[in-house]
Parts: sequence; structure tokens; C-alpha cells
Amino acid sequence: MKAITYSRYGNPDVLEYGDQPMPKVGPGMVLVKVRAAAVNPVDWKIMAGYLDAALDLGFPAIPGWDVAGVVESVGIDARQFKPGDEVIAYGRKDYVHGGSFAEYIALPERVLARKPASLGWNEAAGLPLAGLTAYQVLNRLGVKAGETVLIHGGSGGVGSLGIQIAVAMGASVIATASEKNHEFVRSLGAEPVAYGDGLADRVRALRPDGVDVVADFVGGNLEATLAVLAEGGRHASIADSAAEKHGGTWMWVTPVGADLQELADLVDSRNMHVEVAEVFPLEKAADAFRSNMEGHTRGKIIVAVDQDS
Repeated sequence: MKAITYSRYGNPDVLEYGDQPMPKVGPGMVLVKVRAAAVNPVDWKIMAGYLDAALDLGFPAIPGWDVAGVVESVGIDARQFKPGDEVIAYGRKDYVHGGSFAEYIALPERVLARKPASLGWNEAAGLPLAGLTAYQVLNRLGVKAGETVLIHGGSGGVGSLGIQIAVAMGASVIATASEKNHEFVRSLGAEPVAYGDGLADRVRALRPDGVDVVADFVGGNLEATLAVLAEGGRHASIADSAAEKHGGTWMWVTPVGADLQELADLVDSRNMHVEVAEVFPLEKAADAFRSNMEGHTRGKIIVAVDQDS
């Protein structure tokens, strides 16, 4: 099969396109023919060696944790899916090796969910990691109908889905974003506010009594979070471990297929939107990584693998 690999840590220049062995499909595993995969910041951070102390990695490594595709075959005692099923997954494994930037990926069936019918392949590939992150954070924070939620990073891949999930939970949402993305954030159902100096004052102008919940999806916002949180409010961050020292939660998304299925069903029932910024062919994955590393895109960077068959 064709795949993207790297054999040493480095920048996108270390990525190579070529032939790799087909993945083995063991008990409880599912072989997925990849239609599309999404680039996430964690992919190039692992490639750069930034997470070497936390994650085992086997070279040559195929990067990528987000995938949308079609079940090709199933292993012994894999009972939830059958060949031909359209699926999505946040495919983080116990170690980094056989990822989604390839024509095929083998995954434990426990991380898979059925692809939302309302999404195309590219949009579906952008849902798992970002959507699960937002979904699990908001559920951990216990968001209730009628509460006000502040989302830091409302126009990003995680934040844009977080807005829609919080709205579906019945919450009123305020979201930070640059001025150019205010209309986009508003279209998702949130009140936009500009980030940067004076953020706390701008949020307090909208909610003088403070907000009930803060979900920080970008980091660097702890001071503003604490300044606008109402008494008894809850907060969590996916990017700032210091949140734990101030009564908050520091979280990293967990690959749980049941959670992803709940999210996929919510996407279909609410006609939720997954913003796609750019799409690259598999052989141009290095360019997709470079675009993601710039950090200024609105929505997801997608690698289209096989969408013709």
C-alpha cells in the first residue's frame, strides 16, 4: 500500500511517500480502506519529537490519528462492523506506528463509529479528534441547559465543534475569535468576542455576573478564565496544565468509540458543520503538515486518500 512515513524526528521534510506493508488485522481489529485523514497539531508535534517522553514510537512511523473510510475486512471476534461499513475513528494506538496517512489502517473496533450520513468524506475525517475533544471536555464539565459557556478558540477545529455541541446541550455560548472570524462564530450559534488584552472586560460586558463554564481549546487564557468565571463555575483546558492548580481540569482526548458514535449521531440530528480549510492529496501530505503548522487556518486540514472508488 502507499503511505506517508518518517524514519527520524524532524520537520515535514522528513516525510516520505512510498510503499509500506499492509497492516496486520488481529483479533478484535478492523481493516479500514482510508478515504480521508485529517492533520492535527499533535501529528507534527510527535514527528518533531516533542512528545518523545510520553509516547512510544516505532520507525518508520505512519502519522495520523483521524480517519474516515470503509471497512475492508474484520479480524477474529470483531463483531460490531462488517465489510462495506462506512466508519470514522480517532485512531490513537498504544504506540505511534501505523497511522491514517496511508491507503489502509488497522484499528481496534472499540475506537470506531459509523460515519455521519450528513458529512462527506473530508468533513467526516475532520470530526473525530477535534469533535471528541470538545464533546468529552463539555461532558466532563457537566454543561447544562440554560448555562453560559465561554469557549476560547471558537473558530478553530475544536472550538467550532465545541460551540455547536454546547448549543445542542442547550447552553448559551460566548466564543473568542479574531475579528475576521466573528461572523463564522456567530453562524455557529455563539456570541463572538475578540481575544487579547481586555478579553475579561468584554466578556463581563456581556455577562456581568460571569459565565458558568469555560472550555479553553487554545491555551494561554487562564487569567482571563478565572476573571470571568462565576462563583461555583467550572473550567477545563486541553492546552494549559496550570488549570489544575486553580480548580480546573487539564484534559487530553480519549479514543472511545461509544463517545464518537454519540457525537456522530448528534452531528446527523443537528446537521452540524465541520469546517474544512484545505484538502491535499496523500503524496502532498508534507504540504498539509506545513499548512497546519502555520496555525492560522479556520477549520481542518484534510488529506484525501481514496475517494474515487
